[in-house]
Amino acid sequence: MRAVIQRVSSASVAIAGQTHAAIGRGLLVLVGVEDADGPEDIEWLSGKIVRLRIFPDQAGVMNLSVQDIGGEILVVSQFTLFASTKKGNRPSYSFAAKPEKAVPIYEAFIARLAQDLGKPVQSGVFGADMKVTLTNDGPVTIIIDTKRRE
Repeated sequence: MRAVIQRVSSASVAIAGQTHAAIGRGLLVLVGVEDADGPEDIEWLSGKIVRLRIFPDQAGVMNLSVQDIGGEILVVSQFTLFASTKKGNRPSYSFAAKPEKAVPIYEAFIARLAQDLGKPVQSGVFGADMKVTLTNDGPVTIIIDTKRRE
């Protein structure tokens, strides 16, 4: 799995012109799934995201997690995170898992995040044409790949 995590003041996702999900202070997580992903990737990535210390403490040092601040999480599926631009100018998405593999992993990931966070997690709709709006706080943007464990 590959995730782009953005610290946000607010974020929302709209589908067909209607707000589907929205959060206040917390994390917007764009997540892509590849064929080799499984339960261990879900567990590791969820734990890493919930405990990632990227929010400022009283001294202004990034020392608090989304869990520590009582923040929210919005998850949006994004197969383009596995784009390969090695050949030509048109990206290949052959490394991204097909929906029959990706959807169950995406849904399990959201459920695990909610469990680890201790409250519901907002999400987009897998495969939908979504408009994502965010106010990046910092800006702080972190990229994590479960196969590299970084």
